Parts: sequence; C-alpha cells; structure tokens
Amino acid sequence: MTAFGELITLLIMAFALGMDAFSIGLGMGMIKLRLKQIVLIGLTVGLFHVWMPLLGMMAGRYLSDTFGQVASYAGGLLLIILGLQMFWASFQAEESSPIRPVGMGLMVFALSVSLDSFSVGLTLGIYGAKTIVAVICFGLAATLLTWIGLLLGRKVQGLLGQYSEALGGSILFVFGIKLLLPI
Repeated sequence: MTAFGELITLLIMAFALGMDAFSIGLGMGMIKLRLKQIVLIGLTVGLFHVWMPLLGMMAGRYLSDTFGQVASYAGGLLLIILGLQMFWASFQAEESSPIRPVGMGLMVFALSVSLDSFSVGLTLGIYGAKTIVAVICFGLAATLLTWIGLLLGRKVQGLLGQYSEALGGSILFVFGIKLLLPI
C-alpha cells in the first residue's frame, strides 16, 4: 500500500472511530456545557484516542512478530466484530448515563469512547501501520468530532446520534472484510 493510500485508510478509520465520540457528544452537548468545558472534553477524548491505539499497536506488533499470519486473521476478525458491535449498539435503546463530563466522569467518558480504538490499534500493529501517523489521525479526528458533536448537540438535540455510530461501525466492518480478503 502506498503512503498516500495508508494515510487515506487511517483517516477513514479515524473518522469511523471518532463517530462514537461524535454521537455521544451530540447527547452530552444538550446538558448546557460552557465552551471551556467543550474544549477540555474534546482534548481529553483526543488524548485517549492517541494512547489507546498506541497501546494496541504495541501489543499488535508483538502478536504479529510472535504469531505471524494467525494474528493477521485475528486482526481482521476483530475489526469485523467491533464494527458489528458498534452498528448493533447504535440501534439499541439508549440508557441515560449518570456520568458528568467533569473530573473522574470525564476520564470514564473518554475511556469508554476510546476503548474501540485499542482494538483497532491492535489490528494496525499486526499489519505494521505507521504508528505516529495513525495516532495523530486518531487523536485529531476524535478531538474534532467530539467538539462538533458537543456543539451540534447544543443546537439539534441529538437527531443524528444513532446513525453516526452505525456509520462508524459499518466502516470498521468493511475494513475488517478487506483485511481478511486480499483484494
């Protein structure tokens, strides 16, 4: 894969992963946050979207070196499962969360929306993606999509939330299929 092709793939994956933060941000944006809080929430989610895939990539590289092709198939399956889970979860009844985006609640929120990026990082580590490019793409996309979600949540009262997470899950599913089937 060319460097440009890898960058485009990473940007699309970063967008897909950031859709989770976007959709939750839409709902959270309805609780009257100040702009300073919105900036902090976006930066925190972005930071978690840097560290989680970085840890995943390190683990993925280890697994790839140790288990070779089996790890590659596992990585593709992991993306398919993650994509299906995100898609399915987007249509489940939403339960309201008592987590407030301050202090420890902000950390729990950021961790919850970035856990899937660990799994994707694991897959990228198995396939040997460029680490710095991947984590920058993931961090920037998550930060920007969180900010957009929070700001739009203040305006639209959550019209797109469910569908944005379904879109993100569909994108990850397609990349999982692409990794399993050499096209």
